Amino acid sequence: MIIAALTAWVLTALMGGYLLATWIANGGLRPRLGEQPSRFAPQLIFGHGGLAATGLALWISYLILATSALAWVAVADLVLVAALGATMFGLWIRTARGQPHGRHVAGPRHAAEDHFPPPAVVGHGLFAVATFGLVLVTALQATG
Repeated sequence: MIIAALTAWVLTALMGGYLLATWIANGGLRPRLGEQPSRFAPQLIFGHGGLAATGLALWISYLILATSALAWVAVADLVLVAALGATMFGLWIRTARGQPHGRHVAGPRHAAEDHFPPPAVVGHGLFAVATFGLVLVTALQATG
């Protein structure tokens, strides 16, 4: 179960890294001329990723030290990560269509997060939910 949680966390992180790279490449930090600004504040997106990376480091520390307190701190970290992730998902799903406008469309183009492929967003979310479940079950087993 411990290794399954680690594997799910790493896969979630890889998909999240892909989404972050897509966001940055499409003007997430600085909108391109004629593009709409991102609905994701940099603090939101980097806070989500930074807390997730911190939690992964905590989980690896738990694997090495086998201290149940580290497992519970990782669970608490994931609650914060999930709250930020749910916020971004809500902003994305409310207005994004998953496809940028073509060059022939008049008016402002989509924001950076509108370039996310929907399967990548769904995959990242599914692996994140699996990660949370596996980490929680492992933390419960470590204390019981």
